[in-house]
Amino acid sequence: MIHGNSADCRAVSGILARVGDKWTVLVVELLGKGPMRFNELRRMIGGISQKMLTATLRGLERDGFVTRTVYPTIPPRVDYELTDLGRELLVPVHALGDWARVNIGRVEAARARFDSSQKAA
Repeated sequence: MIHGNSADCRAVSGILARVGDKWTVLVVELLGKGPMRFNELRRMIGGISQKMLTATLRGLERDGFVTRTVYPTIPPRVDYELTDLGRELLVPVHALGDWARVNIGRVEAARARFDSSQKAA
């Protein structure tokens, strides 16, 4: 639970917005397996645009979850890797993923009940 003043709430809200984003969760999960290149991430995620992956990686780098290493080759090689902070984030990300897998049937049943009640109304 969030305790404190409104500045604390805004700060926590900003962090939760970053780590709760669907693309962030997928990128963090994949980078949890080790360093990856941009196109490798994009191929493994599927359905993410180049622009969105770039924005997600920049945000993760800015917030200290990911490092970007450029190798002076031709063409340049860029690897993305989780920082210690990013690896710590894997714990709650895995827990949420596990929770979702265990409860998907319950959530789908609730959605079906809700959708049925909306059609009847």
